[in-house]
Amino acid sequence: MPPTYRLALIGFGSVNRALARMIADDGGRMGERLGFRLSIVAVSDLLLGSAHDAGGLDLGELTALPAEQGALASVRGGRAEADNEALIKSSSADIVAEATFTDARTGEPAGTHCRWGLAAGKHVVTTNKGPAAFHGEELRALAAEHGVFFGIEGTVMSGTPVLRLADNELAGCRIDGFKGILNGTANYVLGRMEDGIAFDDAVAEAQSRGYAEADPTADIEGWDVLLKIVILAESVLGVRLSPDQVRRRGITGLSAEDVAAAPRDGHRWKLIGEAKLGAGGAVDAGVSPHRLPHSHPLAAIGGATNAVTFETDYLGQVTVSGPGAGRVETGFALLSDIAAIHRRVAD
Repeated sequence: MPPTYRLALIGFGSVNRALARMIADDGGRMGERLGFRLSIVAVSDLLLGSAHDAGGLDLGELTALPAEQGALASVRGGRAEADNEALIKSSSADIVAEATFTDARTGEPAGTHCRWGLAAGKHVVTTNKGPAAFHGEELRALAAEHGVFFGIEGTVMSGTPVLRLADNELAGCRIDGFKGILNGTANYVLGRMEDGIAFDDAVAEAQSRGYAEADPTADIEGWDVLLKIVILAESVLGVRLSPDQVRRRGITGLSAEDVAAAPRDGHRWKLIGEAKLGAGGAVDAGVSPHRLPHSHPLAAIGGATNAVTFETDYLGQVTVSGPGAGRVETGFALLSDIAAIHRRVAD
């Protein structure tokens, strides 16, 4: 009989809802395909309230829940008030899936949520960049101290397993640097500007398609990419950077004319995040628009797709691309980290 892991979902917006839907739709086959089953025993959300049932919450009720104030009060074991701390620290969950709205400048409240879970001896998986970028070293040490797993695969390229690929499949290589398209919103906007669309119209179009938030500043000004550079530098290059060590320039300074003209002489504008190891272990890191030749492996990456090119000693340039956003794709990243927990426990 495959083991069952009990989940506490902290934040019940689009990402954790997508994970709940995967479990509801495919939970019966997870035992055969992945070797484990999942039960959601706790949910907490600032808008919806909270619920806890050690025997497992009703997935049909959860996935149909309206996005309304106090809606969790209507389910078994539910109440209208959120209780993140109690459900993280004291619920019957084995794994905390953290997907709350978090300040990109401080990493909170997600950093505190992760800290609570790890200190309570629970595995933690998160799609929030803040905890890994601002508190990664501390949280990994806390996980090691308590013998649990801290999973962050979804923080860089959503469901595309870029961190796991570098850590596992490229383990025999020395990686000296990386260069990537790490924000789908900015990439989509640049593509539409290349088609002759004005910047503001391209941003509005990205918002209408769900690629950009109501306030797109973090995407178009490079803040989102900056945090991903910090995470990649530590995870892939083994170098700890603080966010203020990464140069940042967004795409607002590019004119539609410049972007549209670039293909005429074989180039294309992309917002690139990069870091490279130098002499003595120094790291040069930054995010800024680059005018890439069509021959560059990142030049052909279009729409909301993300990609990273690693510079390796044995293989030269290795590029991985895939979805960099989306609720289902990001929910899958949480499932991917849970699968990694299972492999660790099984070993």
